Amino acid sequence: MADTEKAPAHGVDPHDEPSADWGWHGSFPKGTRIAGWFVAFAMFIMLIGNHKGRTEDVWLIGIGSGLIILLVIDQIRRRTSWRR
Repeated sequence: MADTEKAPAHGVDPHDEPSADWGWHGSFPKGTRIAGWFVAFAMFIMLIGNHKGRTEDVWLIGIGSGLIILLVIDQIRRRTSWRR
């Protein structure tokens, strides 16, 4: 390898993951979690308003609570030793 070539950061085969060939392979775990908490918070903020029926409230609470449960499960899974 020449001195000017960049060493591969991950041992990913470009045949398995085509995005590794052009230099990017991965995800944005921290940004995804921050966005998840923001959306969950926004769901509960949308409860404030001029609702005449309570059907919207049930959906907002259900989706917001489900999202919080998934975020907590993800956080627990990241901290345990049995993760992949």
